[in-house]
Amino acid sequence: MSRYVIGDVQGCFDELVLLLKQLDFDPANDHLWLVGDLVNRGPRSLEVLRWVMGQGAAVQTVLGNHDLHLLAVAAGVSKRKTGDTLDAILEHPQCAAFCDWLRYQPLMIDLGDGVVVHAGVWPGWNKEKALEAAAAVEAVLRGEQWRDFLTEMYGNQPTHWSEAKSKADRLRFTVNAFTRMRFVDQSLNLQLKYKGELDQAPAGLQPWFAVAGRKSVPRVLCGHWSALGLLQSESVWATDTGCIWGGQLTAINLDTGVVVQQPALQSYQSITQE
Repeated sequence: MSRYVIGDVQGCFDELVLLLKQLDFDPANDHLWLVGDLVNRGPRSLEVLRWVMGQGAAVQTVLGNHDLHLLAVAAGVSKRKTGDTLDAILEHPQCAAFCDWLRYQPLMIDLGDGVVVHAGVWPGWNKEKALEAAAAVEAVLRGEQWRDFLTEMYGNQPTHWSEAKSKADRLRFTVNAFTRMRFVDQSLNLQLKYKGELDQAPAGLQPWFAVAGRKSVPRVLCGHWSALGLLQSESVWATDTGCIWGGQLTAINLDTGVVVQQPALQSYQSITQE
């Protein structure tokens, strides 16, 4: 049995199929984790979503910001954005079923020897606290009030967990940490505006995974940050290598660390947006 993690697919279904062929992926024996952002910006989001849904326990995913955006648009609480490629899902007669399936996907998966998230784990949380925070969001998404939650999900405040006094604030902070975070400041406040490369970051910002004294969490398997690219350190494996921007779709074998990449068949987006 082989275990793999694959970075942000974002509707790049053709590249996903080619990458799986390179891996010789066998759902009867192998296991695959996806770091979220299954959909949007690439050309075949519907096919990606249907494929993942059809694989059962062999393929598991966490939610990314684009997956949550799909839920919000489908629920009528957010508008479509420039560059969105969600029409095939939104106009499909089974759109409600797709959304119900997405609502039951986690924000964080604990593998024992690592955790799977979309963007990262806020450096002030240890694994147990992160799982607790994720579970609170998951419970609301799976409940009857999930549309109400989505109406309150958007926004950059609060920036620190200690400032999240209300339930809505705690849920919003958690979503931002797990699905949008790249940088924090010296006080661990989320800094969500800058999305670029490390060497051009404004003074005072640091990547969430480089914070001195970051709480102990097993290896974090994540994506989201295409400007960062592939990163394999002792504590973080970042896997978003920008397939939609003409980069690659990346898989890593969790047991050997071997990287396998499928180049994009074309560049599907030309302006970097979150």
